Amino acid sequence: MFEAAVTVTMTVSSVLLFCYWFRYTCRLILSAATSQDFATGVAHAHRLCYQEAQLGLQHPATDLDRLKDMLDHDYATLARLLKQAEGTQDGIERRMLAVHYRLATVWYRSCRTISASAARMALEEMSMVVAHFANSLGEAAASPAAA
Repeated sequence: MFEAAVTVTMTVSSVLLFCYWFRYTCRLILSAATSQDFATGVAHAHRLCYQEAQLGLQHPATDLDRLKDMLDHDYATLARLLKQAEGTQDGIERRMLAVHYRLATVWYRSCRTISASAARMALEEMSMVVAHFANSLGEAAASPAAA
């Protein structure tokens, strides 16, 4: 009985620590800034709406489902462009952020009717991932190797 309790405690602790590490690492990746903002140019060139969604999150009367749809559209567009772009690699960071985006989407769906503030936080996380992907695409396009 004692061994089972210890095993369950260690397993639960390990899962919780992994979740904490994963979230912390994703936040660290998203907070890293480049010397130049490439995301704005990519947003204009590909008619992305994530900047509008980020502004909409600041207003309490905004339709959150509409913002989520905008972010999903931008995410799909950028994922397709990043897959096709030369000079970008499908590295561990991009895969982690893709999982992070999907988890934020699940979190948004599960809490949008319960807590508007939690739903806004999930959308903010999603918009940060989209902005990071836009910046990565612009950075790859501006690099000398892509020219």
